[in-house]
Amino acid sequence: MIARIWHGRTRLEHYDRYSDFLVKIAVPDYQKTVGYVNHSFLRHVHENEGHFTLITYWQNMDVIHNFAGAQPDKAKYYPEDDDFLLEFEEKVQHYEVFAA
Repeated sequence: MIARIWHGRTRLEHYDRYSDFLVKIAVPDYQKTVGYVNHSFLRHVHENEGHFTLITYWQNMDVIHNFAGAQPDKAKYYPEDDDFLLEFEEKVQHYEVFAA
């Protein structure tokens, strides 16, 4: 299994609205990809900004290619992210899950 990890930041006033957006838009998008396993969406406030870490779990890298495209290390964004995010980190990280 592979964990795909992404980080993003929002203004504090967008903290809850972005959380809702992720649950309503991102989760169903992940779930419709064959080979998606699960996810952990984490958030916290630091220095008056909302920080989000999304960890999605996939059966293997081939499945991630199906979700993310030809460049699986490139972050995938939604048009609505423009309304929330303070920056657009270019890369995600992938880790092999060896114990759960």
